[in-house]
Amino acid sequence: MRIAVIGAGGVGGCFGARLAAAGHEVTFVARGSHLEAIRRSGLVVRSPLGDVRTSPDSVVASVCELGPTDLVLVAVKLWDTESVAEQLKSSAARDATVLSLQNGVHKDAVLRDRLADEQVLGGVCFISAFIEEPGVVRHNGTLQKVVLGPYRPGSAEAGRAVLAAFRDAGIDAEADDDIERVIWEKFVFLVGLSATTATVRQPVGVIRANERSRRLLYDVMAETVAVAQASGVRLDSGFAEDRLGFCDTLPAAMTSSMHNDLEKGNRLELPWLSGGVVDLADRLGVPAPRNRTVADILAPYVLGRPDAVS
Repeated sequence: MRIAVIGAGGVGGCFGARLAAAGHEVTFVARGSHLEAIRRSGLVVRSPLGDVRTSPDSVVASVCELGPTDLVLVAVKLWDTESVAEQLKSSAARDATVLSLQNGVHKDAVLRDRLADEQVLGGVCFISAFIEEPGVVRHNGTLQKVVLGPYRPGSAEAGRAVLAAFRDAGIDAEADDDIERVIWEKFVFLVGLSATTATVRQPVGVIRANERSRRLLYDVMAETVAVAQASGVRLDSGFAEDRLGFCDTLPAAMTSSMHNDLEKGNRLELPWLSGGVVDLADRLGVPAPRNRTVADILAPYVLGRPDAVS
């Protein structure tokens, strides 16, 4: 397949490099020092599953430089989703199947609003990876999984082709007919982990060991489940309790990308996580006081570390 990976960070870099190693024609869209490093030496993925290096000519600086494409993997930060969709519409990749590996429940709605509905596959990924240095991505552990599914029957054939490509590359991949539910299942956990690690400024081990912060973690997830149910998503009422039990199995030092971004002074995906839960809750008439408080606490940091105010 001819595959474009928009965003060559931890997620896009890992999955894209594995697909390239399996013989697919993969082109990354990157920028800054990461782009320049890949142009010099290729993208290197360091992983317990084996290191991979892509070709130096496998990267471009913008979506408009892409040629005809079969599959586009979107792996940019959530605030770039609208821009990516608009650029795709006027590029040579405009007819490609599009699969977002981003976080959140808003991403596919943005893509489907701007692209042909049958182009967009629903999907989620499970992996721990990050840019270690320009041109180098570090894959933590061995988990690299993708779950995908069509929103429309007309996308089913494309979904099967994408599934086969991932599996051929040695990536754990499966299909699910209720992909919206799967996306929300990950979202519940993601919102809980992101909200608590960022506001408490501690990893999950500290949060789950303290009675009050543990309750905060549960309440944030329970509110997200209630919003999902009000949206028509089939989540069990006990799902937040299930996810709290899952949190007890995680390494104590585990944190979230939003916590890491907060510590580094980077922009936050808060408006699409706890902030996104609040927006949906307001629209549906569902209370979400814990997520609202998280969004309020972190509001000064949404665009990065705030400047001192005199």
